[in-house]
Amino acid sequence: MPAANRTNTHFDTPMVPFARTILGNGLTVICNTDRSTPFVSVNILYKVGSRNEQADKTGFAHLFEHLMFGGSLHIPDYDRHVQSAGGDSNAYTTNDLTNYYITIPAANIETALWLESDRMAGLCFSQHALDIQRQVVIEEFKQRYLNQPYGDIWLKLRPLAYQVHPYRWATIGISPEHIERARLGDVEAFFRRYYAPDNAILAISGNIEEEKAFRLVEKWFGDIPPVHAPASSIPQEPRQTAERRLVSEDNEVPADAIYKVFHMGGRDSENFYAADIISDILSNGQSARLYVDLVKNARLFSGIDAYVTGDMDPGLFIFSGKLSEDTGIREAEEAIDRAIEQFIDSPITERELQKIIHKTEARIAYGEINYQNKAGNLAFFEYLGDVNLINTEASRYRDLDIPKIKAAACEIFRRENSSTLYYLKKNPSNP
Repeated sequence: MPAANRTNTHFDTPMVPFARTILGNGLTVICNTDRSTPFVSVNILYKVGSRNEQADKTGFAHLFEHLMFGGSLHIPDYDRHVQSAGGDSNAYTTNDLTNYYITIPAANIETALWLESDRMAGLCFSQHALDIQRQVVIEEFKQRYLNQPYGDIWLKLRPLAYQVHPYRWATIGISPEHIERARLGDVEAFFRRYYAPDNAILAISGNIEEEKAFRLVEKWFGDIPPVHAPASSIPQEPRQTAERRLVSEDNEVPADAIYKVFHMGGRDSENFYAADIISDILSNGQSARLYVDLVKNARLFSGIDAYVTGDMDPGLFIFSGKLSEDTGIREAEEAIDRAIEQFIDSPITERELQKIIHKTEARIAYGEINYQNKAGNLAFFEYLGDVNLINTEASRYRDLDIPKIKAAACEIFRRENSSTLYYLKKNPSNP
């Protein structure tokens, strides 16, 4: 498609300069020139994750992560061409997106664009390819989620915490049976609906000029037609009004464990940034509150953590702990509850807050040194709605103060907002 159909926006900031354009077919393209490396990273994000699936056909987004490496119209062996060009490729799926990336010498960038455009334009569908990848995914489901200690945690926690939103199932899906039942027509329909230029973001970072990158992307992707599919209708989770509980027993786990989760804000909300800082104050390192109080001093846990999911829609704040041998499960939960109460009631010093914020700023800054990270972050922040967050996100943490942190903690850590899973080592004497 002609360059005249593009709309261009240019940002130039001290940390990550980049340029952005949208092709006539709806493909968003972002480029960051990085002369410090002889490579480029080509990252293509498709706006489809497990939240876009139907409740009776889950695991499709993850299945496609595998199918996309199975060959396309003109390229039967994707990996061979990547390796021949001196590159490396991989992919991952989340609840919100599916991401594919290639790192390759800058001189061979057209190989990467050729590979990605060919499978966007014409992925090969055959019963044989589906059968192979279906078995791969089913085996992964069994090995990672069903036959590994604590592997099925999210298969239990998600439907406990979510009643309506599709976050109620894990990225792998609800059951291997959903993948077993996948038919070729179902798979083709899923591809046509989501794997299209107007549902994708292509980000490039590395040793290439922006205009050259745009010209090459236009060459390889410009004639792929858009699908103009309507936006997915995703039901939003209602506010939780009563605490939920589940007890699970398993012969294979080495120790009792507890998981307590609370609903929190989505990735672009102030509540997310506050929750992220709260999780670091509580559990980032051996000087953090949970480790000092519950592991080092009280010796109630062999390990305990607090973290956030970072989902685009409202996500979860998670406490997870493995109990010491002599700790009872109720004793462990009471200890977590006390730690939460103490966090809300006791002072947070400005020094404690600034220490965590400075560590977060350093993490962001160091992450943007790597051109692969920059390509992935450019695509993700564009999907989130503000690509320039790659340069301004640190300010969202700096804007937090102690009253905002306390207010977020009070909103999140309400008893009626909690879901608690006791994961117990099964007593051999019990049937």
